[in-house]
Amino acid sequence: MRFSIWPSPDRPFNETVEIVKTCEAFGWHAAYYADHFMPNGPDEEPLRGNTFEALSTLSALAASTSTIRLGTLVAAATYRHPAVLAKSFATLDNLSNGRTIVGLGAGWQINEHASYGIELGSIGRRVSRFEEYVEVVASLLSNESTTFHGEFYQLSDAPCDPRPKSTPPSILLGVKGEKRTMALAARFASQWNAWCTPQDMTRLGAVLDGHCVEQGRDPKSIEHTTQAVLYLSTNESWLAEHRTNSSGSPKVVGNPSEVLDTMVRYAEAGCDEFIVPTWTLGEHSRALDTLALLNDDVVKALN
Repeated sequence: MRFSIWPSPDRPFNETVEIVKTCEAFGWHAAYYADHFMPNGPDEEPLRGNTFEALSTLSALAASTSTIRLGTLVAAATYRHPAVLAKSFATLDNLSNGRTIVGLGAGWQINEHASYGIELGSIGRRVSRFEEYVEVVASLLSNESTTFHGEFYQLSDAPCDPRPKSTPPSILLGVKGEKRTMALAARFASQWNAWCTPQDMTRLGAVLDGHCVEQGRDPKSIEHTTQAVLYLSTNESWLAEHRTNSSGSPKVVGNPSEVLDTMVRYAEAGCDEFIVPTWTLGEHSRALDTLALLNDDVVKALN
């Protein structure tokens, strides 16, 4: 099981660069970046807070790195026309010499859409738009030209030049809908991603495998990736506080031995890649220390 990093978009860029280059030196697989424009909130109220734009940041990271792969986790289909997004990713793939991961999602953050006047829509409409979106992006990145006539998007003999360096870049779909969006992943994705516990990954992985079989695709041709918030330390009193705190997202809490045991369970559940978000790792120097501890005492022991 490989490891990747997910720097928070509110971190100063110099910190993000150091974190990503540190993980590149570890030999980690990829660095992902969230596609958001402001902090999330419980309703439509806009929130202030530094939030770096994803594709601009990934382009700067491409110039600062040489081997680690770079992708969105995930680019929202609501924010950009699919032809514009495909063009951005084709450019990024050239700038990074073929290291791009095209991470796509349907969009969800309410306050961004309300504040900027971007349509979010009902879940059903969002999924229908996303199905067309993924097909258009995949075609633009794979084919010399694309003609598409759908409900939401219309393209006529549309090119995407220069062509991506990779043929095509990997498409990651961040989806969890067991009927429609996971079926979409079975059609187009080379990587599937969702927030999962090991138990979730076992169950949802089986759902995805079933969709692959229905569509005549080898289930092993799609990599299964996930993430969970991480609380890793050798300080037991600090860990005690986080063991009891509730979290809406899956979390991994423990000393290196406990975290290693959890990662073994993820691997046994079919996880090909575990992505580490940085937003629970603390301020910069502590985050770097935690990543070094994770790499030395967990990643190396696992692999």
